[in-house]
Amino acid sequence: MRDSLTIIIAAVTSIVFGLSNACASEASDLYDAHCSACHNLGVAGAPKIADPDAWNPRVAQGNKVLYDHAINGFTGENGSMPPKGGFVELSDEQIKTIVEYMVSRVN
Repeated sequence: MRDSLTIIIAAVTSIVFGLSNACASEASDLYDAHCSACHNLGVAGAPKIADPDAWNPRVAQGNKVLYDHAINGFTGENGSMPPKGGFVELSDEQIKTIVEYMVSRVN
């Protein structure tokens, strides 16, 4: 368990320090415009932003899984996520940027 936690902390740290200020600003703006309505409140089982209990198990699956679920949609035990949160006009890269931003907010 301790090794898993160390991996999670290292992954989150690399994402937090890997985002440039411009990228972080763009990611924040994209999140606010497209994702906050569900992820601020936990609508349809959406993991609330900055909630480690909701995010740590997801982060532990790796970025590939996080990106796949965000881009292509996902239905799980606790709810569902439509592809790109219903904003199909967003590019895959924009979705990845948003995912990285959200993960960087986990406390």
